Amino acid sequence: MNTLLLIKALHIFFMVAWFAGIFYLPRLFVYHAMTEERSNSAMLKIMERRLLFFVTPFAVLTGVFGFALMHMYGMEWVRLSIWLHIKLKLVLLLYIYHGYCFKLLADFKHDRNKRSDRFYRIFNELPVLILLAIVILAVMKPSF
Repeated sequence: MNTLLLIKALHIFFMVAWFAGIFYLPRLFVYHAMTEERSNSAMLKIMERRLLFFVTPFAVLTGVFGFALMHMYGMEWVRLSIWLHIKLKLVLLLYIYHGYCFKLLADFKHDRNKRSDRFYRIFNELPVLILLAIVILAVMKPSF
């Protein structure tokens, strides 16, 4: 079996699993910002916490297998692949986004949310746009 292809498949798998959660979590934040019922709020707090802690290992494994791929391709390839440098900056933004979700989770947990459901609807679209750019870069590998 080709180890490179296995590592690439695992990188893609964990990225997809991570994004399933990172797309859904802000949607839960939308509903949470809209609810005024304590029972709904309590249920959403549990769902949000479980989801974020469930997908965080996928975020870590996405990075682990991504770095393994770069190592396998070699540092010369990494150095010459400008598209990859752009992709890595976008991926860093996604990790910052993921980390910020922990802050938002804490705000909801302690009933400190001050943001509207509209904010969370917009917040929900950011990873979609970043993922689109990453996929285009990874597939097309443009030379700049």
